[in-house]
Amino acid sequence: MSETTTDDTPQSADDRELGAAGSQLSTAPTEDAPNLPSLGVIGWARWFWRQLTSMRVALLLLLLLSLGAIPGSLIPQTGIDETAVADFRERHDMLAPVYDKLGLFNVYSSVWFSAIYILLFVSLIGCIVPRTWQFVGQLRGRPPGAPRRLDRLPAHTTWRTAAEPEAVREAALALLKKRRFRAHLVGDAVAAEKGYLREVGNLLFHIALIVMLIAFGWGQLYKSEGNKLIVEGDGFANTLTQYDDFKSGNLFTNDDLEPFSFDVRSFTGTYERTGPNKGTPRTYQTELTYTAGAGGEEKKALVKVNKPLQIGDAKVYLVSHGYAPVVTVRDGKGKVVYRDAVPLLPLDANVTSSGVVKVLDGYRNTDGEKEQLGFNAFFVPTFGGSESGTMLSQFPALDYPVLALSAYHGDLKADSGIPQSVYQMDKTKMKEFKDSKGELFKKLLTPGETMTLPNGAGSVTFEKDVKEWAGFQVVQESGGAWALGGAVVAIAGLAGSLFIQRRRVWVRAVRGDDGSTVVEMAGLGRSESAKVPEELGDLAGILYDRAPGAPDPEPSESTDPEAVPAEGAEQQ
Repeated sequence: MSETTTDDTPQSADDRELGAAGSQLSTAPTEDAPNLPSLGVIGWARWFWRQLTSMRVALLLLLLLSLGAIPGSLIPQTGIDETAVADFRERHDMLAPVYDKLGLFNVYSSVWFSAIYILLFVSLIGCIVPRTWQFVGQLRGRPPGAPRRLDRLPAHTTWRTAAEPEAVREAALALLKKRRFRAHLVGDAVAAEKGYLREVGNLLFHIALIVMLIAFGWGQLYKSEGNKLIVEGDGFANTLTQYDDFKSGNLFTNDDLEPFSFDVRSFTGTYERTGPNKGTPRTYQTELTYTAGAGGEEKKALVKVNKPLQIGDAKVYLVSHGYAPVVTVRDGKGKVVYRDAVPLLPLDANVTSSGVVKVLDGYRNTDGEKEQLGFNAFFVPTFGGSESGTMLSQFPALDYPVLALSAYHGDLKADSGIPQSVYQMDKTKMKEFKDSKGELFKKLLTPGETMTLPNGAGSVTFEKDVKEWAGFQVVQESGGAWALGGAVVAIAGLAGSLFIQRRRVWVRAVRGDDGSTVVEMAGLGRSESAKVPEELGDLAGILYDRAPGAPDPEPSESTDPEAVPAEGAEQQ
């Protein structure tokens, strides 16, 4: 048996005899150079369509889509953080108008980003549809017959055997089918093909990209996202008016909100006490009781960071935490005009917090006139002591809580009709309470202590009860499962198209001039690979065992004296 050989020399014009045998190893569309002088409107339209549906243009559009998403990550977006956009406009008065014209404050809804998105979508569909029909046609057909000169293929082998040609072909057909080749007899040869999963993987990859694009677009159109700060003991119902801030896609309506409600029973946070990670949270969780639907059964749940509570299509994430000191305000006659837990916003990792206390109704000053009170509040859960010289928390847990208050009275402009932040105070119509030195009246309070306002204006008590609050983000986004499934299928399809090689094998068995059977085997792959020669050698070895090689024919005797070996020559 001769060894399997490979031929890496470039194909000449004689190799055109491969014909159909070397074609259709891929469903990639052929690209013929257009005859530019003869192109009309239809010709140019066809040329444009071929360019749009080509692989290089699809890759270019995918690259442009990735590059277009960069400014959406670096530049504040209108639909995500209005405050950051407004701050950017104030700090960059010359650059902001340019960004407005380019649509960089709303990248994902801009005209140019939508154009890239739609063109990529059309390109993928235009690429998939013809390739799918072509591949279906190949599956319904049969592998092409063997070319006339098998020895011109990159991998080939041949030997002689005493077995009958029909027996060799039947053995080859059975062997190739056992190896999962699609094989059949064509004349004096067996034609077989394998590796269709390569094109299946290629098509699956493109289809998965389309599914991901649709899922992404659908999710953006019907997405909703809202944030809510809830103090221990308080509750939340999933209605639009309950959110602190809310944003949604263009096609989202209030009726799409998932009906549910929940109460915050407690928040638990523990922290590292020593070592280089001192202050790092070890436990961050909130215990809830929730009800799904209008008359659903009340259930308990534990929400942790990155472990949200899922209710229908909505997910409830725990995103932040802070403290809410309980403050009681009395007027000059000792009447309680305000008593509530005041959520304060953390400023650093040790939960140094700030906010305001607003007394809007029920307070009257010493003259009996209605007035409003406002207090700037600064809270530290672990005070470093007066000797530290700083009002910054030393640890995030409630080890030594201290509340600093500074007092104002007047009009908070809460009835002006202009929305106000609950964490800020408008002082334009407020007056400071003065101490004995004529300075702003302020005091540091520990739990249980009371600050008495000047001139009998009342008092403020920092109660011993310090509650904690949890910040939740409620996300409702459809299409997430489709996007995940598309990503998994895309990876699997890409792996198949990269690692599976489509290849063909032919086995020809014919009667030779000397009466023995000449067996030829050859293989052809879509690209140069060691897999085809190795596989062909393995198949040839098995077939050789079933149709072993015949001895070489004896040389015919000759009467020519020159053919007689000289005396003393070695006899063969």
